[in-house]
Amino acid sequence: MTIPLLICDDSSMARKQVARSLPAEWDVDITYAVNGVEGIAAVREGKVEMVFLDLTMPEMDGYEVLELIKQEKHKAIVIVISGDIQPEARERVMKLGALEFIKKPINKEKLEDVLRTYGLL
Repeated sequence: MTIPLLICDDSSMARKQVARSLPAEWDVDITYAVNGVEGIAAVREGKVEMVFLDLTMPEMDGYEVLELIKQEKHKAIVIVISGDIQPEARERVMKLGALEFIKKPINKEKLEDVLRTYGLL
């Protein structure tokens, strides 16, 4: 079954790196967003079941996206991928409903471990 997936990051390089890090056997349909406004629009349109979300973006940051997903009760699974590795950032995103927090730059093995841990792979 194909998983509709969103990669939301303002960095083109980071979006490509996440896409390249996805397990080869994973059947996904990827949508890309360059900021939180585009990202939340994709979630609201029902285009995605899973989101890989950066925190630091223009227009609407990842925290705001998480808040809206939670407030609007969307079913999307969110994994935050960010360079902001402060304990406070991790704690805040987890309270907002993120499934997990992965440090940038993304590591293929770490991503696969997270996906396996939560039964997503």
